[in-house]
Amino acid sequence: MMISTFRTAAMCCRRAVHGHKPSTLRFFRRNQGTIAAEAGVSSGSATATVVPNAASNRIVGRWLVGCSGLVIGAVVLGGVTRLTESGLSMVDWHLVREMKPPQTKEEWEEEFSKYQRFPEFKVLNHDMTLPEFKFIFYMEWGHRMWGRLVGLTYVVPAMYFWKKGYFSRSMKGKVLGLCGFVFFQGLLGWYMVKSGLEEKPDSHDIPRVSQYRLCAHLGSALLLYCASLWTGLTLLQSPQKLVETKHLMLLRKFAKGTGALVFLTALSGAFVAGLDAGLVYNSFPKMGERWIPDDLFAFSPTLKNFFENPTTVQFDHRILAISSLAAITSLYLFSRKVMLPKRAKIAISLLTAMAYGQVALGVSTLLLYVPTPLAATHQSGSLALLSLAIWVLAELRKVPK
Repeated sequence: MMISTFRTAAMCCRRAVHGHKPSTLRFFRRNQGTIAAEAGVSSGSATATVVPNAASNRIVGRWLVGCSGLVIGAVVLGGVTRLTESGLSMVDWHLVREMKPPQTKEEWEEEFSKYQRFPEFKVLNHDMTLPEFKFIFYMEWGHRMWGRLVGLTYVVPAMYFWKKGYFSRSMKGKVLGLCGFVFFQGLLGWYMVKSGLEEKPDSHDIPRVSQYRLCAHLGSALLLYCASLWTGLTLLQSPQKLVETKHLMLLRKFAKGTGALVFLTALSGAFVAGLDAGLVYNSFPKMGERWIPDDLFAFSPTLKNFFENPTTVQFDHRILAISSLAAITSLYLFSRKVMLPKRAKIAISLLTAMAYGQVALGVSTLLLYVPTPLAATHQSGSLALLSLAIWVLAELRKVPK
């Protein structure tokens, strides 16, 4: 009897162990990976078990949002450099050597003599003094050094997080793309500056960089900013649980179109800056005495006016700005028909308020003949508006199944 009881107990234990073994091992492995990820161990065997989790996603999200903030600084500083006519003061490009500005009087005079060989000094600044040159030099130098800071802020933490195992397979591709885009942005910046250093014997215009290259440089910076901010927000904020209705799907599509319109309006500002188009027709809402100016299509062929005629460029920017304001207002009114979480409602309300503030800044900048502080604030406002549009899209995104 005892032998029979013992055998029965042993068989039960064996069945229990074998029956629960897979789930037990899965539980152990899952918790082992989570502990390793949160502990941040760096040994070879432990690193292999590290997987992205909520804690590591928050860290990566904060890093990307911080990087996007530095990109904002680069764009604003670049705009101020453009407004102060400082962008062509550094006629060379060296990744490391130019990080140290001139120190002695001889070095400053040598740098000044280089600048004197190029069109901007010969045509525009032929009576410039050395102290005046130092001001524009430091403006451009600060912009370039900020760009290098942005590069380091992307690349160095990316290498660390990669080694720690904080990136999923899809995130690795995104991070590589962002870091590569930073290097591309730097090269594009120098390509833009070169266009303003070229001798143009047949031209009597003030030397300036190509508005096409300026638009490409700004556009790539905005794309880098949007991609970084979007990725960071999606890692930091869990998606809202929204009831999928017909109105919500329409609102989501409307928000995407509105975001694209805001981006296009900000990008059109590059042509306004590149052609100094803000200095023509300093009146609103009419342009001079007319709603549509006579020289809107003065250039031939007609397509050339949209990119090289200051009147047409300003007219287009006005139309895009008013269209963005109308779209955002409509988005706000339509959102009131949809059941949305509080956070999404706040994002849409702030976007609407910022849109009206941005239009007010733009009109004031135009009427006051583009004062540098106000123009820089207007450019910063476009970034704030774009940021809020991205936040709205992040709040309205679908919950992954």
